[in-house]
Amino acid sequence: MDRRGVLITGAVLGAAVTVRPAPAWAAESPGTAVPDAHLAAARTLFAAGAYGWLGRLLQLLLDGAEHEVRTGPAGAARAAGVWVLASQLAVKQGRIGAAGGYAGLAGAAARRSGDPLVLAAAARAAATPLRRTGRTAEALALLEEARAHLTAGPRPTVAALDAAGMAALTAAYTAAQAHRPSAAREFADEADQTALRLACHRNAGGRPLTLSAGQCTLYRIGIHRLLGDIDTALAYARRLEAEILPTAERRARAATDTARALLDAGDAAGAFAQLRLVELAAPGEACRPSVRALTAEVAAVRPGLAGLEAYVRRTAPAVNAPAG
Repeated sequence: MDRRGVLITGAVLGAAVTVRPAPAWAAESPGTAVPDAHLAAARTLFAAGAYGWLGRLLQLLLDGAEHEVRTGPAGAARAAGVWVLASQLAVKQGRIGAAGGYAGLAGAAARRSGDPLVLAAAARAAATPLRRTGRTAEALALLEEARAHLTAGPRPTVAALDAAGMAALTAAYTAAQAHRPSAAREFADEADQTALRLACHRNAGGRPLTLSAGQCTLYRIGIHRLLGDIDTALAYARRLEAEILPTAERRARAATDTARALLDAGDAAGAFAQLRLVELAAPGEACRPSVRALTAEVAAVRPGLAGLEAYVRRTAPAVNAPAG
């Protein structure tokens, strides 16, 4: 087994993710390629919130992406997948400049692939660094383009509707961050309607769906908080059953967004209770810079909360170096 196979196998097991014993891809010698199974393993690590392992794996896959993008549409799609993950991880680490760079590479590779699903994933990855650097119009234009490609035909596939709905949710959050309430609500309503259409489908071509009523509710918490409607944000938070969300990363995101809304409402103790849920769902999420900043805000308001000092120590970066 080569170094890459060893790393991927160890990373997935180290993240406590169930895999079949001795997978065939673990014994391959991929050279500079990015086998689909390796990319799937990286996505599994992201979903588990295992960002230390994911960073180590991406160091190997990024070299392969540079090779793959030149091999044709299928290779370009795999390269885009790697760069999307690299962008998403950089966002988690607070490296917005790097996130934008990787998203740009992902977008170029996605166009080369000609696959609307890949283009939508790249557009969603690009939206975060764009909106965080004040380029909301560019982010919305990319998302609109992606949605147009996905729904161009008379009968979009289940996978296309799933991706279009997630692009609409990303557009809603982007519009809310830009203080455009009408656009934010319109995009969020569109995602709700698409989720209803997809409710009878369990997967898209063998791949689990990402869009769901729970996912839409999760986004509504952040959307309404950004719009300054804290009561509505908290109403959606109470409605959400976090356990139905499909991944640890999503469950941690739900708790983080709820914590922010509770803190805005003046409930620091409730916010800290949600931060505990973040750590329970995905410890790597609790160590992210933005979540540590939220913890610091809670500590500034209620420094004497039971367990808070220990939580701050546990989630400090020096204590939580990436797994070896």
